[in-house]
Amino acid sequence: MKTFNKILKQVLAVLSLSILPMMAFGQQITTNKDLQYWRPYSQDGLNVFEDPFTTNVKYDGFFVRIGAANTIQFQGLSQENNAAPTDPNAIPKLETNFNLPESNLDIDAQLDRGLRMHLRTYLSSQHHTEAYVKGGYLQLDSFDFIKEGFLSELSNHIRIKVGLMEINYGDNHFRRTDNGMALYNPFVGNYIMDSFVTQAGGELYVYGGNVFGMIGVTNGKMNQNVTDKADMGFKTHASILAKLGYDNHAQQGLRFRLTGSLYTNSQSGAIHLYDGDRAGTRYYHVIDAGNAHAGRFYPTFTPGYGQPSAPGEITSFMINPFIKYQGLEFYGVFEDISGKISTEPKRRNFNQYAGELIYRFGANNDFYLGGRYNVVDGKLINGDDITIDRVNIGGGWFMTKNVETKIEYVSQTYDGFTTKIGDPTTPSIYQGAKFNGVMIEAVVAF
Repeated sequence: MKTFNKILKQVLAVLSLSILPMMAFGQQITTNKDLQYWRPYSQDGLNVFEDPFTTNVKYDGFFVRIGAANTIQFQGLSQENNAAPTDPNAIPKLETNFNLPESNLDIDAQLDRGLRMHLRTYLSSQHHTEAYVKGGYLQLDSFDFIKEGFLSELSNHIRIKVGLMEINYGDNHFRRTDNGMALYNPFVGNYIMDSFVTQAGGELYVYGGNVFGMIGVTNGKMNQNVTDKADMGFKTHASILAKLGYDNHAQQGLRFRLTGSLYTNSQSGAIHLYDGDRAGTRYYHVIDAGNAHAGRFYPTFTPGYGQPSAPGEITSFMINPFIKYQGLEFYGVFEDISGKISTEPKRRNFNQYAGELIYRFGANNDFYLGGRYNVVDGKLINGDDITIDRVNIGGGWFMTKNVETKIEYVSQTYDGFTTKIGDPTTPSIYQGAKFNGVMIEAVVAF
């Protein structure tokens, strides 16, 4: 009850701070009005990757849209590894029960024609039960806010995004669960190597018919600060990201999309591309002996290319095909990651592969069944050649466009792990590790 009261007070405080000043200026606040160039927080947002570059929404003055997303899971998982019950690596026996509900608050403002702002706050999550801001951005799709028709030919082909925001590396982050926002994800869990991070920077998009490109730069930091690391012998460098894609927008019932993405940073003490989701995982307390890493919770995996005391470097490529014909859709992942920390003599490589096959059916495609296979392999800093694989099989029902229930069976196994990183005398927690079971999830988003 104390936690509930605390969250309720925080929600009311955020709403008051956001809404009351705008009401004082007589502005319009709504949850029913659409924004320009915006991906809906509902079933209508499925398979919408980047925010739409075209819009049929007319600008009708400044207004603020308040949205939210809430989700809860019923977890029925079991797990094991090779550790004896008295071993420090012993993992707990899991009971079948509910997880902590996760909630988001979204504030979107249409500031002018083709100019809008987005802000997302996590109200409750696995990693932080208190409310905190995930991030936000300003998106520019038109220069009409300067003068109607100003640079109209240029704005027909470009988009600019600036903020402390979720970076657009790969397409996985468009289909993943973002704390309380689980409506876009056909399954309960995200990918094993979950490429998601918020950083301060900007992205420039260029559109030409079915082809688009993006170039972006960020400050390379997830935890923002101005501390100079020169006393440790290094500084954090900027991160560069780029994307090139083709999307035929579902012509004659067939849609084909193919994108290639790049993310690179030549020096950083904290490379968070694969452990940047501070909200936590969907599979609570799985393969965890109380030593979860860097703001993340197991069973997600990070290659460990950057540490505060030993700067690292990383270069990641991701290719994502998406094919949809009527109710059948396929989504794929091929990812190649290389990097090292400064104390390593050469770079280590990891690969991630995944494939999803989903079939949607019913009068409005309100039901779906599907499966996902996900595997990661590569070399750890201690020399272990490891493999992690996961199978998800499940389905869901959109009771309305804003309410979804889903169920999945998940099984994940680990192979090749020998000793704990940094302690060659201690066995790895992953020796003989595996988990499996059933997850049920309910989502409300608007």
